[in-house]
Amino acid sequence: MSMDESVRIDKWLWAARFFKTRSLATEAIERGRVKLNTERCKPSRHLQVGELLDIDNGSVVWQVRVLDLSDKRGPASVAQQLYAESAESIQAREQQAEQRKLFVEPADTLRGRPTKRDRRVLDRSRG
Repeated sequence: MSMDESVRIDKWLWAARFFKTRSLATEAIERGRVKLNTERCKPSRHLQVGELLDIDNGSVVWQVRVLDLSDKRGPASVAQQLYAESAESIQAREQQAEQRKLFVEPADTLRGRPTKRDRRVLDRSRG
């Protein structure tokens, strides 16, 4: 396996702009948030064209197939040509984005520290 045919998975994730830094990509791989062909791997594992990745960066989950290899971070337009996202992944991401838009933070109604009266109401609602 020559370096022209493969690249380290942590470098590729950084170059494809899934993570801002290579160390964040390495940490995600070590924690099992990145799976190669549905299995955990090490950051030093060499990635090849055609392999399937499940990537969870904490806020968004992608399922992508590797189309091209690169160990250099370039513009986003170039990074998007390195992978193809599955249709199920696109649909799931859109659903998550819609849920985040509709979510109302419960603490938004509170202004500052609760008063004694607010505390009593909260205590009664909690049982």
